[in-house]
This record gives sequence, structure tokens and C-alpha cells, in this order.
Amino acid sequence: MKISSFLILIAAILQLDLLQGAQGTVFNDKNQNGRKDKGEPGLPNIAVSNGKEITKTNEQGKWVLPHDEDTIFFVIKPRDWRTPVNKDNIPQFYYIHKPNGSSPNLKYKGVEPTGPLPESIDFALIENKEPNTFKAIFFGDPQPRSIEQINYIAHDIIPELIGTEAKFGVTLGDIMFDDLDLFKESNANLALIGIPWYNVVGNHDINFDSKDDAGSDETFHRFFGPNYYSFDHGPVHFIVLDDVEWFGEKRTYRGGLDDDQLTFIKNDLELVPKEKLIMLMMHIPLNNVGNRQKLYRLIEERPYTMSISGHTHWHAHKMIDEKDGWKGKKPHHHVINVCVSGTWWKGNKDEVGIPHTTMRDGAPNGYSIITFDGNKHVLDFKAARQPASYQMNIHAPDAIKQINNEKHLVYVNVFNGSAKSKVKMKIGKKGDWIELQKTVENDPSYVTTRDREAKNSKTGKPELNPPSPSDHLWKAVIPSGLELGSHLITIEATDHYGRLHKGSRVIRVEK
Repeated sequence: MKISSFLILIAAILQLDLLQGAQGTVFNDKNQNGRKDKGEPGLPNIAVSNGKEITKTNEQGKWVLPHDEDTIFFVIKPRDWRTPVNKDNIPQFYYIHKPNGSSPNLKYKGVEPTGPLPESIDFALIENKEPNTFKAIFFGDPQPRSIEQINYIAHDIIPELIGTEAKFGVTLGDIMFDDLDLFKESNANLALIGIPWYNVVGNHDINFDSKDDAGSDETFHRFFGPNYYSFDHGPVHFIVLDDVEWFGEKRTYRGGLDDDQLTFIKNDLELVPKEKLIMLMMHIPLNNVGNRQKLYRLIEERPYTMSISGHTHWHAHKMIDEKDGWKGKKPHHHVINVCVSGTWWKGNKDEVGIPHTTMRDGAPNGYSIITFDGNKHVLDFKAARQPASYQMNIHAPDAIKQINNEKHLVYVNVFNGSAKSKVKMKIGKKGDWIELQKTVENDPSYVTTRDREAKNSKTGKPELNPPSPSDHLWKAVIPSGLELGSHLITIEATDHYGRLHKGSRVIRVEK
């Protein structure tokens, strides 16, 4: 046989192998050991994907999918089942097929060579009844750059979440600040919360020495598995997206979704009934994703959709409508989530040695807890180490002159407020209620804090980042003619969901 003919034959055999595909079983892991043992039946009608195509298991729980030499297979967890978790409570719902492993030239270690495909790739599912109403925790940008900052998270956030009622948590990208060797310590701390924890890839979680986008997620794969996937919990369908496109030659990134991912989303949604709420989770906000129109076309005809992101280091409720090319009957609700690191762990340290790290919009650092109920949801803004009732900051002068032509303003930052919110104030017990006007400008409280800390610093320069116009700020003029003495300003404000929050501040009127 000629060499060329032999090579053609080998290529044909390899192609046949690819066409036959990888195969495996999704099974009921009755003893919860992660292995398919005797007496553990296969589960029919369960979706499995290779990151592009999706198939469903047959009556025996078996599946077959095509693959190449860089494929991550994963089961799409259905309602009333859970997947095993590893020692760090990271769900184990995937199998990585990289026969040659990741490039050895990466600064941060990727995936070890996995060798040839096993005869059967088996995914374990464990029975787990899931109610219609449940809670989930969402972290934006923890973004520690050192062990010291990982310790900040350990003391600022984690203790108050141990014992949470939430069923799982999600970090919305920028799990790290470039040093991917710190994934290990961060994951171990989060595991103490005691619930499954999902992860979204952010622009600081990638391999910057990769020459292309495909190779930029290798270390993420090693720790967390696929960079996009989906799962059900209760009546909600969650889709994790990778909207960070890396351009290695230019050493830059942009918001975007590649074609394989869009194909996966399309195939995934074809299996999801329209009465379900679709929750999209990503890092870069949806309105900054370059090819978002392609995603809009896939979801805008559905009656129940929402999405959440991080990245900006401020919190906002955005209603995406026809001005951005959305063609749905109702605007799409996109949340830019409060972040754990605030202004990148900057600001003066408090009595326990943690920076106040107020976000650029004047809101405190923290996280959100979303209560899902059927196809509805309510988001609670939770400031780190503060009571749940801490939902606003009031900025007003300490003292004003009784006779003064200058206008003095009260600003109210309602952390979880939106265009739907109403804010009003009264001064003293007998004062009339005054409606505050929504404004989009820099929070003067943050500006004052930044200026004060710069003045008191050794360099005279601000450490805090420049302010960003707040999406949840209201203001009103303090009425003239107030009596001399101290007065209590009472604030009543509603958040995006119409819930009433109250706050107060004292001012003094002088001669």
C-alpha cells in the first residue's frame, strides 16, 4: 500500500471515530459516590452537551456526541436532581477531553493531558427535591490580587453567609485579579459557606499569554470546567455565559459571544418550555456585548427572561428596550450586580483592618441574594457586614445658616433603587413630605470621602478610583425658613421591587 493511501485510510478511521462520538451514561447515583455501580439505573431524557450540540439520553440513560481534541462534555442538570461537588463545593457535572492537555507555555497551569477517551463518560445525578421558591447568592468581582485580599473576603463576607438558606451561589467573573494561582485558596474559603458554587469567567480570570480566545480559559477549565453551560434549579433555567473575547496578539478583550456558544444557547433553549424563567449569568454587562443582537433574537420572544453581570464595580437595574435593538414585548431586565471587592479593595481600613472599599457609585461593597418564585424574582442588596436594613446613604450638610440664599441639597443613594423607585423626605415631625428627583451624577458622599482620604494620605493623591455616575441617586433642596436648632430628616424610599425602606439624618440650623 502506498504511503498516501495508508494515510487516507488512517484519516478515514479517525474520522469514523469522531463520527461515532464520545458516549456515556447519566445515572441515578443512589449511594452518592460519583461512580456508576450495580443497581444504579441510567436516567432517560437527560440533556448532555459538548458545548455546541445537545443530545438527550435514551431509555437506558445512554448518550453519544461528536467531539474534537478539545471538548468539554457536560450534563445539563434537570430539576429535582443535583450533581456531586468536589471538596470545594464546585459542581462536578463535566468531563474534560484534552488528550494533550493545555499548552505547557502558559504562565498559569492549565489542564493535564487527559489521554484517550474512556469507553464510557458517566455523569452522576442525585435525587434532590427542589421547591418553586428558593434563594441564590450572587457575587460580583471578588477580584483579590493577593492572599491579603483573599483574607479580606474571608472576614468581610464569608462568615455572615455560613448557614445561609440559599441553595447555591454564583461568582459573576473576576474571581481573581490576574493571579490565577490564587484560585485554590479562594475556592477553599468559599467552600466553607457550605453550598454548591458556580463560576463565570471574567476578564481577569484568563490566560493573558494565550494567543487566542480558545486558549485563554485553560486555567479556568482546570478549576471550574466549561466556560459556558446551563442547568435547572426549581422552575428556573440558568445559563452561564462566557462573554469575554480575548485577542492575544493585541493583548486586549471585548464583550462578545462566539459562534459555538450561540449555537449551544439556541439548542439549549429549544429544550426549555416558554413558561420557565430564563436567567442569563455573565461577566461583562449585556449592553456592552458587541454581538448582543444575536442573543436578543434567541430570547426576546420568551415572556420570562432576566440577566445579571458584574465587571463595572457599581450596581444598577437596566431595562433593555427597543433603543438597544430589543424587540420583545416587555423590556429585558438586566442587573449589574454589586461587587464583593467594591473599589478593588481600596479606601481607609476600618477597626478590623478591612478597607471600606465603597463602590464608585457610592454604594457599599457586598453581594446580592435573589429569591426566585416560579417565573418571578426579587433581588436583595446586601452590604458587607451591615444589617439587611442598611439600604441607603443620606448625604446632607451637617449645618446650614438660617438666613442664607445658598441652596443646600439632600442626596439619597438607594442602593437597590431604579427608575421605578420613589423617594421622599420630611424635616421634623410636622414637615410636609417632599418628593426627591432622580438624578444621574456622581454621589457627593463618595466624592467627599475620596477627597478627604486623598488630603490625609502621605502622597496627597486619592487612592480610591474616580467616581462613576450613580444610577440610583435622588436629590432635593432643603426648604428655607427652618427654625434654629437640630432637625431630623426622615427618608422613605422604595427599591426596584416597590419595597419600602426608611432612613434618617440630623442637620442643624444656625444663625
